Amino acid sequence: MNRLIAWMSAILISSLACSQANPKGAPETLYYLNFEGTERSYLLHLPENYDERVSRALILSFHGGGGNAENQRRVGGFDRLSDQQGFIIVYSNGSGRLEDKILTWNGGDCCGYALEQQIEDVGFVRALVNDLQTRFNIDPKRIYATGLSNGAILSYRLACEAADVFAAIAPVAGTLMTRECNPSSPVSVIHFHGTNDTHLPYDGGIGDDSLTEVNYTSVPDSIAFWIEANSCPSRADPIQIEDIVHLSYAPCAQNTAVELYKIIEGGHAWPGSSGPAGPFGDMPTESISATQRIWEFFSAHPKR
Repeated sequence: MNRLIAWMSAILISSLACSQANPKGAPETLYYLNFEGTERSYLLHLPENYDERVSRALILSFHGGGGNAENQRRVGGFDRLSDQQGFIIVYSNGSGRLEDKILTWNGGDCCGYALEQQIEDVGFVRALVNDLQTRFNIDPKRIYATGLSNGAILSYRLACEAADVFAAIAPVAGTLMTRECNPSSPVSVIHFHGTNDTHLPYDGGIGDDSLTEVNYTSVPDSIAFWIEANSCPSRADPIQIEDIVHLSYAPCAQNTAVELYKIIEGGHAWPGSSGPAGPFGDMPTESISATQRIWEFFSAHPKR
């Protein structure tokens, strides 16, 4: 309990305040969406060259447990890549007892307030995508989800329960935590995880530094599920460069793929980020940019 109180205090001190709505509709405006009587919020970044006549890919990037949209925006660093590549990036806020801090997602069996209150986050995400599609020219075959830790867990749940919406997901330091997963169609998966992650262990179980006491599914079990679900080859030849082991299971059904980037001795972090995701996060490897690899993977795997 003392560790949880310390964590909450550190988050409160270190959290960045979300930007307020800009009447000019600037790329980093904080928008609101009423879902089932609750006002939910998200940050939106439109590429600098946005032209409503051009259909765009959409990426939803979800923060980790205890974070918020602004924190995930900093950690993932997708804005610059959005300007270069022309996709739309959205950072949503989860739920919590405070307005914009210490927020979590209901990923199935994790985590925190969102799980305790059984927040309908899959429904919220569906509503969010629908709302965005009414206001922007979004390619329905190029809608993707990524996230860190608890946000990664949510992205896995979206692949299970909203496979009709998402072409691919990119979990970072989070595993499959839904007790039943029955995707309506194949979904491509690219996963990044450190072997020394003590918050959400690579081999599953309760992490030594976990604040949730959740018994996490292992990375191998999460990957094995999607290999079978997508009808992928069961074996992959590992390629190692520096501290990264890359395994690619492809080709799979309907042009999908399953890939794993295993960070040897890596911790709980977003590879290639400028620093830890929060006060209890770890330093990320600099050998790879998860953000760049995620976009390359998403680009190669639109929905068929």
